[in-house]
Amino acid sequence: MSAGGPGHRAPSRPGADPVAEGPRGFAAVFGRPPEAGGDAPGRVNLLGEHTDYNDGYVLPTAIPQRTRVDVARGAGPGFRVHAAEYRDTASFDLAAPPAEHHARYVHGCLRELADGGVVLPPLDLHLHSTVPIGVGLSSSAALEVATLRALRALLGLALDDVEIARLAQRAEIAYAGVQCGIMDPMASSLADTDHMLFLDTRSLERTLLPLPRGGAVLVLDSGIARRLADSGYNRRRDECREAARRLGVASLREIDDPAAVESLPDPLRARARHVVTENARVLEAAGGADAARFGALMDASHASLRDDYAVSTPELDALVALLQAHPDVHGARLTGAGFGGACVALCVPGREGAVAASALAAYRALGHAGTQRVPEPDPADRGPGGADDPCPDPGR
Repeated sequence: MSAGGPGHRAPSRPGADPVAEGPRGFAAVFGRPPEAGGDAPGRVNLLGEHTDYNDGYVLPTAIPQRTRVDVARGAGPGFRVHAAEYRDTASFDLAAPPAEHHARYVHGCLRELADGGVVLPPLDLHLHSTVPIGVGLSSSAALEVATLRALRALLGLALDDVEIARLAQRAEIAYAGVQCGIMDPMASSLADTDHMLFLDTRSLERTLLPLPRGGAVLVLDSGIARRLADSGYNRRRDECREAARRLGVASLREIDDPAAVESLPDPLRARARHVVTENARVLEAAGGADAARFGALMDASHASLRDDYAVSTPELDALVALLQAHPDVHGARLTGAGFGGACVALCVPGREGAVAASALAAYRALGHAGTQRVPEPDPADRGPGGADDPCPDPGR
């Protein structure tokens, strides 16, 4: 968790397992064992970028890194939240959000529960996470879902995993200033690392699908952090809303034919064209595309995000191009909202490490510093640009 927000990298402890270490960490900070806990994974989106807030389709999968929240009733008054990665404790009540950014996500979850009629006692909470911060792997949703799961267990709340995702989304919109869609909390709440979650974000109908046969997921961090509340994310959402209004539909999900958006002025035309074509790519992939075709859809997605949605950066484009050029890569694209962050590639299984080493070496030769995030490298291979290098370029 970062006191500076999602655009800042948190110190990490290599190899730390938050699920195992969380209860011990709670006891060390608060002097007693926790009463309950919950955890949730980060996610990487394989296809379906910027479609969720347009009622469209997405294909995320969970990543191995997780966030753990342990909780117990406190002496009060109010709430205490300790972030293990910062050795920092925030104290606050419901009336005002805390100054510490990571604690604001917890505060938002507490406020959503209280607004729904849940009587909250004073609480002590301990946070421990290995989900990379600020790279588009949904660290905030993992924190919110883990917090709500811990509170569900402590207070015996009758909340299913979809309701938890909805609460997490509302907390992020209302208290973190990001007009996020439902994909991230749904993925953190319902996805696993062995499948893709094919999600209709309008109906919330969902299916777990196998990853493409002959494909393995690789995630590389570009080293360019971003903060969604400060980026063009909310502006893109407004542009999509205006495009839908001009086309006379409730959302861009209603448009199937890319030609239908050509009457719009730019940049609305380009924004809408991305959403329409991206939905089509997700539907094709979910229909059973093999690894080669899935990779081609990822390549097309990146071009659309770069040219029509304008959320890529020169660094992301460079890293994606290096991945796409590798013979063991089926396809690659930026993942997450863009404006910095990570790239995802579909690789020949067993070749992820070799692909990462080659692409990151060439990326460094261009003057940049990236990091392999998924799969996590063996600890013996860590070092500059390794998985435990939380800020590979200290100048950014």
